[in-house]
Amino acid sequence: MCWISVNPLLADHGAKHQSKSRFMQYDQLLMAGYQGWFRTPGDPSGENWWIHYGKNGFFDTEHCTIDLWPDVSEYKKTYDTPFYFKNGEQVKVFSSVDKSTLNLHFQWMKDYQIDGAFMQRFYVNRYIPGTKNTMTKVLENGMQAAQKHERAWAVMYDLSGMNASNTDCQDIIDDWKYLIDSIRITRQGKKQTYLYDQGKPVVAIWGLGFKERPYDTFKIQIETLLDFLQHDPEYGGCAVMVGVPTYWRTLKNDCITDPKFLEVMKRVDIIMPWMVGRFDNHPYALERYKKIVAEDQAWCDTHQIKYVPVTYPGFSNHNLSLFERGEEDSFPVNMIKREEGLFFQQLLQANIDAKASNIYVAMFDEIDEGTAIFKCINRKPAGPLDFSTYEGMPSDTYLKIAGDYAQKLKRVKKRPSK
Repeated sequence: MCWISVNPLLADHGAKHQSKSRFMQYDQLLMAGYQGWFRTPGDPSGENWWIHYGKNGFFDTEHCTIDLWPDVSEYKKTYDTPFYFKNGEQVKVFSSVDKSTLNLHFQWMKDYQIDGAFMQRFYVNRYIPGTKNTMTKVLENGMQAAQKHERAWAVMYDLSGMNASNTDCQDIIDDWKYLIDSIRITRQGKKQTYLYDQGKPVVAIWGLGFKERPYDTFKIQIETLLDFLQHDPEYGGCAVMVGVPTYWRTLKNDCITDPKFLEVMKRVDIIMPWMVGRFDNHPYALERYKKIVAEDQAWCDTHQIKYVPVTYPGFSNHNLSLFERGEEDSFPVNMIKREEGLFFQQLLQANIDAKASNIYVAMFDEIDEGTAIFKCINRKPAGPLDFSTYEGMPSDTYLKIAGDYAQKLKRVKKRPSK
């Protein structure tokens, strides 16, 4: 991988960011979303409870919230669970806090030629004691693993956890300053693999314009946040990517209806509509997906904004919904079937056909909602709960598919730069 720099006269980056990275252009990259939120008793977080494997700190048949089980055969550090296979073998899992876990995951990205990951940073974690420090450690470990394996990475702020009482995005502004000053995420010297675009660090804000969210997109002063990230003389000069509803362009269905939203969208650098769970395996759904991607791409081309379509390998949210909604209202296992990788391939190919500049895969490690592409097993623990599997396919099936399409994406003709 070559070292690329840009003419500083052309790069409108803030004074706090270095002007060089191994990834100076967000073009022809297939990157995955990375949750990094799985924690266990006894892991380095010191919190001594189960996070995102189960609810309320517990992980058993009454609190389990995952649908897929990770293949832990390559992990240096694993943790016992209360679950057992039928042969009496205890089921083990990983913790996202272990440095070796992040190293292995980014090693897989390199091995299968996936370009990198957007690392999630959740708004809700700002108010949970100890959790912010833990998630910062996960981010640091991810940054170091990305550097070691020469993978691109960027911060994605997820607004989940905001509510009507949150009046602005000042916490995100403060956190971005903290990451720049204390972690130096955009000043890593020759090791730097933080993702840039047009000479600017990319930072993503996910959760704008969703109709069912408890916060108001405008009352949280999103325009102030955009001004800061794009134009602050020290911390700004960033390329801002926003995660928006599937129907953002038409202001329908899952999107707010205020026309002002589209005016705000014209100010951003990159748009990524959230597609997960909106399209199933029926042929008409695939055609609808293709149509939306093509029309979104055309709108973004007209306004000289980069467009990043979202793909996912399937969807299974059974055990989490079972806990939250009860048996009668829970989602079925494999609600959107993987079809041995066919569904994933069809979505990815639709992006290639639309001549997408980049592709976002949701997600690398999401075993709660069953969208993970990293290595998972086909065995199910004994007991009353049901789980999803990779349908007998090898555990690296989805890493291979993602890597194959990452290479196809490299052969798509580049779109003109903004």
